[in-house]
Parts: sequence; C-alpha cells; structure tokens
Amino acid sequence: MPRSRIALCLIALATFASMSVWFSASFVVPQLQVLWQLSSGESALLTIAVQLGFVLGALLLAGTGLADAVPGRRLMSWGALCAALANLILLWSPGFVLALVLRALTGACLAAVYPPALKEVSSWFRQGRGMALGIMIGALTLGSAAPQLIKASGGLGWQVVIVATSVLTALGGVLVRFVRGTGPYPFPVSTFRLRSAFRAIRHRPVMLANLGYAGHMWELYAMWAWIGTFLSRLPGISARGAAMAAFACIGVGALGCLLGGRISDRFGRAPSALLSLACSGSAAVVLAFSGGFPGWLVVLIGAFWGFWVIADSAQFSAMVTESADPRYVGSAVSLQLALGYVTTAATIYLVPVLAEHASWSAALLVLAIGPLFAIAALLAYRRIPKERTA
Repeated sequence: MPRSRIALCLIALATFASMSVWFSASFVVPQLQVLWQLSSGESALLTIAVQLGFVLGALLLAGTGLADAVPGRRLMSWGALCAALANLILLWSPGFVLALVLRALTGACLAAVYPPALKEVSSWFRQGRGMALGIMIGALTLGSAAPQLIKASGGLGWQVVIVATSVLTALGGVLVRFVRGTGPYPFPVSTFRLRSAFRAIRHRPVMLANLGYAGHMWELYAMWAWIGTFLSRLPGISARGAAMAAFACIGVGALGCLLGGRISDRFGRAPSALLSLACSGSAAVVLAFSGGFPGWLVVLIGAFWGFWVIADSAQFSAMVTESADPRYVGSAVSLQLALGYVTTAATIYLVPVLAEHASWSAALLVLAIGPLFAIAALLAYRRIPKERTA
C-alpha cells in the first residue's frame, strides 16, 4: 500500500476516535438534566460550549502561528490527549458551571486535532485531494455519531458514555503518532505574521469559500445535535430506536463524504458542494412539512438529509488549501473553521427554542436558510476566473 494511503488511514482513524468526545455530553443530556436540574437552555449550552471552545482554540492556533509552525501530527496527538482528559474530568463535576467550562476546554483542545488533520492529509495528496479530505470528514462524521450508538445500546449510565468516548479520544491521540515522515507536498513553514494570514483569507476565492462554509455549518451541527430529539417525537419509537435512527442519519454522512469527494475530483469543488447544498436544504424543507408522514419515511428522509448535509464539507476545506497562500494554509483553515463553528452556536441554540415556542417546522425552515446562503456564495465563486482560484 502506498505511504500516502497508509498515512490517510492512520490520520482518518485518529480523527474518528478523537472526535468522539465532541457530542459525548450532549447525548447524555437527559440524565444530566435530572442530575443537575438543568433547563432546556442550559442543556443547549453544553453543546454550544464545545463549539465556542473550538472557535477560541482555532483562533489561538491561527493567532499564534502554531497551526503553521508545529507539525500537524504533534498538534493532533496533544490535542486529542488533552480533550480526552477534559472530557473525563466531567465524571467529578459537581454541576453545570464546571461542566460548561470543561466542555469549552474540550472544544478548544479539539481545535488542535481537526484543522491540523486536514492540513496533514492535504500534504499527502495533490491529485485526489477531494476524495482524501472526504474520507477525513467521513471519519469526523462517524466519530460524531459514535455516542449515539453507545447511547442506543441501552441501559448505560452517562458515566459509561463519558469514559468510553474519553478512551476512544486518547487512542486517537496515540494512533496519529504512527504516521511516519511528511507528505510529498508539504506546505512551507514560515515565520508567522498575523497581518499576512488575514490577508490570505481576504483573497476573494478564500473569502467566498469561507462564506459558503458558514452557510453549510449553519445547518450541519444543529442537524447532528437535534435529529435524535426530532425523531424521538415519532409515534411508536422508543428512546433506543430514536438513538439508533439518529446514528444512522448521522453516520450515513460518511458515505456522502466519499461521494462528494469523488464528484469534486471529477467535476470540481464548487459543483460538488452546490449539489450537496441543494439536496440537504431540500431535505430540511421536506421534513419541515412531514407531520403526516409515516415514521419510516421520516427516518428515510432524515438519512437522505444526513447523507448530503456533510458531503460538501471537505470541498470548502479543499478550496482553501488550494487557494490560500501556501505559507498560511494552516492558519487559513483554522480561521475558516472558527468562522463556521461560531455559526453553529446560533442554530444549536435556536433549534430547541424554536421547536418549543413555535414548531419543529419553523426550526427546520430556519436551518434551510444556511444552504441558500452558501449556494449564493458558491455561484459567486464560480464566476471568478479559474486562474484566480489557484
């Protein structure tokens, strides 16, 4: 097997394992609500704290230049190990406030895993980069869905979920150390200048890719965070059944990532992302009016949504790695992700509020705004002369 494929497999497996702590607390919220007497707003904040912690961590990596100065494998390893520790300390948290801090710290540590992983994989592939990054995002998708599978096993206390995901994340931190050598297409290491890094992301193709990514993220994490709650309302579905259905709706996105990567390598990044956005946005709209649908059909539409909602994610990252100043690719990717995850905080909070005070139809229609915004950004991206996007 070529070294590039071995490196891709190891980094993807490490990412899959490491990202399992992302939603670890979110998926045991019902037990934590009883234990700590949490309101619905406080429950949502346990997920939002991870997003905002990730943003702060990504900005720190970009602002200090660590994203471009420290080898990606080293960042990934230390980030995963620290995230596992922060997640594990939840076992001794006396209540909501410390849990909120620990979740934010977990997100900050994961900022040292995900962006460096994308940069590291990009250094191993020039041809087929879309597929390679698609595999990476697929690993992220499965890692994010893993707590749902643990939850669906039934009868597990929240402590078991926290321990299991912490162990997985620590294993990811160890696994990435087995990647030997550097990729054949390394990005140059340079003295970091914040002004130069921000100039790189103001390059029009990078800016439009970032705006498209923000629209994509408006929809993505709210779907992942709340699809289980949405499905649990279906008549005749048990808590275990809803968790299994949610795992399927999220996990099937790994296949979407592979298809999105294949389409992007053959037809281009923007066309692949446009197809994904059109399909995911349409699915959200259909589900908004699915009140009279049989349960099996709702789950099927949810799986279709999950397949396409993540299929475009790798392409936005690929656009940045191919368009930004090579000296600041690490920082550019970190800043792109920071923008995207700030966006997720809004909809993760809005969805349960709208569902409670208005309806699930209103919440789902609000999510569909993101793909529309992203489509507009990508149509502008496609109008840029090809030589200016490279």
